[in-house]
Amino acid sequence: MNAGTRPLALAHPITTARALWRGLNEAQLFVGSFLILVVLGTLGLRLLPGLYTGDRLGWIDSLFTAASAVCITGLSVVDTATYFTGAGQAFVLLLVQLGGLGMLTFTTLIIVALGRRLSLRHEAATASVQEIVPHLDNPHLVRTIILFTFLVEALGAALLYVAWAPRYGALGAIWPSVFHAVNAFCNAGFSTFSDSLAGARLSPLPLFTLMALVLLGGIGFLTVEELRLRRKTARAGGRFRISMHSRIVLVVTAVLILGGWILFTALEWHRTFAGLPGWARLMNGLFMSVSGRTAGFQTVDYDQATDATNFLTTLLMFIGGAPNSTAGGIKVTTIGVIGMLAWSRFRGRRVVGFWDRTLPAETVQRAVGLFVVAFGVMALAIFALTITEIGLERSGQGEFLRYMFEVTSAFNTAGLSMGVTGDLSTGGRLLISLLMYVGRVGPLTFAAAIALRSREPVGKFRYAGEDVIVG
Repeated sequence: MNAGTRPLALAHPITTARALWRGLNEAQLFVGSFLILVVLGTLGLRLLPGLYTGDRLGWIDSLFTAASAVCITGLSVVDTATYFTGAGQAFVLLLVQLGGLGMLTFTTLIIVALGRRLSLRHEAATASVQEIVPHLDNPHLVRTIILFTFLVEALGAALLYVAWAPRYGALGAIWPSVFHAVNAFCNAGFSTFSDSLAGARLSPLPLFTLMALVLLGGIGFLTVEELRLRRKTARAGGRFRISMHSRIVLVVTAVLILGGWILFTALEWHRTFAGLPGWARLMNGLFMSVSGRTAGFQTVDYDQATDATNFLTTLLMFIGGAPNSTAGGIKVTTIGVIGMLAWSRFRGRRVVGFWDRTLPAETVQRAVGLFVVAFGVMALAIFALTITEIGLERSGQGEFLRYMFEVTSAFNTAGLSMGVTGDLSTGGRLLISLLMYVGRVGPLTFAAAIALRSREPVGKFRYAGEDVIVG
């Protein structure tokens, strides 16, 4: 070492971690929180003792299960009811609960509980709701999310316990009730029963309880809070206007449920519903419409359903639930905005609006962009899965719909399957795991998180415009 030179000081690991943390943008913070949870879940499933009744899951299957739980999907390569011990099921349930509420929500709650002000980065990461309803502040919203979640899950578990205690006993009904209540509200499809909910096809109380939980979790915390505020304001003699966001969520959700109920009941009346009394066929048709769109609970074997039913289910899974909710899909607001765009163009209007309000052009562009990106990702994934799965077989006839169904279910975190999940190859399982993760955080958010910062000067110049002919 030359005289007068000083050795390079190594950065302290904590200092380096803080610098990296502060350098993350909002999208990277959100995407990274779920990635960390998936990694921790994978390590826990692989290394923790006492989780299995037999052999441990391998690394790939542990990753698949952790991704499915954190991304509140419900797809599983093993039978959750028999492969896991009570401790193993509890660990899966913990991942579902954390994934449903989101790591950012828990982080925000802890900061608020400690009486500390939210940092600008936390505010930015959770401020999307204030762009729509500025009367809601983040700390109040977070407390409402947590309290409402646990209250609804507890109430749902109590109702399920009342329904199942006569069948499984006073003690035996506790765990299934809690497990299914949390999974239903988080819109995940894990079950402690090997046949999912096929055994409850003739039981109104558990099915209607689970449907209520799925709906409350799937319409979004923002919409639930607005409905509460409207009721509170009405009691005080005032008026509270529900935002366009919540109106679209409620209207599109109602249309999808009603339309799906009618079609599912008609399509499966003489198929998977054969042998059931009329009232049970109607009830199970409604359950398929509510649960099939995002929750993943099954009262029928979709592999035995009609092709029309499975294709309709694929469309509903693609749409999913509401933003800021536990549901997946491209979201009902996206479909609502695209529908309003089509209606406006049909009527010759240049602006898009409804209910005496005009939507910003940026919102319409985001909706169209999300639809295109999601459709493109799914198309590529279906193509890849047909290569990894059907391409390995001598005959793939009749298998395409099953794998298209699987991809749609994974990317939109619906959790339904036509029975191919456990037979996926290693490549197929990795692909489905990635789809569940990207679908949970959102394809546009994922793209924003991994995108390189643009070095092109902003506002310096703009190229000359030129039009093209479309349509």
